[in-house]
Amino acid sequence: MQKIIVMTGLAVSLFVASTLPAAAAGRFAARGMLAQANGGTVSEHVAGFRGPRGAEGVHGRRTMTDGQGNAATASAGAWRGPLGGTAARAGETSRSSDGSWQHQSGFAANGPNGGSVRSSGSASGNGQGDASFQRQTTASGTRGTYDGTTSGATGQGVTHTTQATGKNGDTYDGQTTVSKNGVTHSGSCTNASGQSITCP
Repeated sequence: MQKIIVMTGLAVSLFVASTLPAAAAGRFAARGMLAQANGGTVSEHVAGFRGPRGAEGVHGRRTMTDGQGNAATASAGAWRGPLGGTAARAGETSRSSDGSWQHQSGFAANGPNGGSVRSSGSASGNGQGDASFQRQTTASGTRGTYDGTTSGATGQGVTHTTQATGKNGDTYDGQTTVSKNGVTHSGSCTNASGQSITCP
């Protein structure tokens, strides 16, 4: 319930900011804090800009505490460049009174010439020193595509896998693991016909 409230309040703030007069170039910012009866607080801010050449952006954050050691915060933002490129990001983090925590976030961007990138991930911890995370990133453009995943956990090290395809159809598949035992790596490449080739 707390997470829903945080995200809903943030969405409202960003909506209000995005409806400001389109002709107004410059910067704006607003912030506030409210004390709650349970000893917690709610604070939020929103800020943005609009440039004379069409660039614009807005960003906001809302944080809630309940006075019992629980807290949650969420942020989001969106931007547009003067040439038409766009980007957006959102994330949220919560912490419980027992010390455990969770985080998730993601972003996306599109270039004016058709290139794009997407990334999302999450992480969590139990408050006792154990944590894990994972993130996936994809990208595409005139030079090919990329798909990468990174994950890790306490005592298990970190593993990254990559799949990439060049504009000529050549592909690369690889995996790298870093742990207390050292670094291991494996990779292979194929051409557009699926035949194995030497990796560059």
